[in-house]
Amino acid sequence: MTYCLAISVDDGLVFASDSRTNAGVDYVATYSKMSRFVFDDNRVLTLLTSGSLATSQAVVNGIKRDLDDPEAKFDISQGKYLHEVAEYIGRLSQHEQRTHGKAFENSNGSNESSFILGGQIKGQPCEIYLIYPQGNFISASAETPYLQIGESKYGKPILDRIISADISLSDAARCAVISLDSTMRSNVSVGTPIELSLHRRDVFQSPEHLVLSANSEDYLSIQAQWNNGIKSAFNQLPKLDWDKYNR
Repeated sequence: MTYCLAISVDDGLVFASDSRTNAGVDYVATYSKMSRFVFDDNRVLTLLTSGSLATSQAVVNGIKRDLDDPEAKFDISQGKYLHEVAEYIGRLSQHEQRTHGKAFENSNGSNESSFILGGQIKGQPCEIYLIYPQGNFISASAETPYLQIGESKYGKPILDRIISADISLSDAARCAVISLDSTMRSNVSVGTPIELSLHRRDVFQSPEHLVLSANSEDYLSIQAQWNNGIKSAFNQLPKLDWDKYNR
């Protein structure tokens, strides 16, 4: 399993992902689920992946193959709008699933993958899209300015309480770390390292990128202060008046 999210705020975009691909009793594997593509002074794109690692890798390899092929009908450096790139990635995903579909059916497995595509094309706003295994997609909204894939339920409450369009990129990044940490505490299939990428609006250069290991000083500090803060807030909650309800 995995957990990835993208957050859209007025100043730009934040992307976050865990790196665990398998978690068994005696076997834990890690793999980066974040790919970044920079076309200077034109566009900056980030792709997050969840689901079948084979399909996800094949889609990323397909993107790189088409970028190197001058005869490719389309690649991610083309298109005026980001939704055109999302359509292209959806087509790649569907092609890979059809190619190996029978083998997965026979093994009762799944070769489905979901993706979050985000970034900015020059002259257009920052955008994020969730691309479903079926190839269709949705974008974030003003009411819900974030998208999640994978094991999303544990990390959602903090996003609903904190994220709004007017918060800073730094605050959005810290919220993303807490969202992943909350998920890891409840689900062993999501784990460190945590990858963070930050795209500032109208900056068409390599996004700021950070990897936080389980022993990272910054991660441990955020984790400890968040845990202590929750306990402190809980201890300050008003006590229930049992007598009032038993009269």
